[in-house]
Amino acid sequence: MKVISLNDMKKMPVTMDGAEGVCKQLPLAAADGSPVFSFRVFTIEPGGHTPYHSHPFEHLNYVIEGSGKLVQESGETYALKKGDFALVLPHEKHQYRNSSASEPFILICAVPKEYE
Repeated sequence: MKVISLNDMKKMPVTMDGAEGVCKQLPLAAADGSPVFSFRVFTIEPGGHTPYHSHPFEHLNYVIEGSGKLVQESGETYALKKGDFALVLPHEKHQYRNSSASEPFILICAVPKEYE
């Protein structure tokens, strides 16, 4: 069993091509013995965004703070705010963008532990 506060987790910059102003925390992961999923927490600073990408598994997301947009391949965007859930299916190209000029956009992203 593991219990940890997000405030006690170190923020690591996301250095993937196409990422800007994004940090990641990994509060629950394979190293903790999680058999299936890892929970990652992304903080996207104002003006920041994740890479525009896809992968062969789903993302399960929950917005903790702030507001942002989920962009899909068609160019359609979904507005997201604190308390919203989002599901990105396998192979769907997507990107998360912070739509605030002053507040961070913070979301939980659950993925298979192999992709943490």
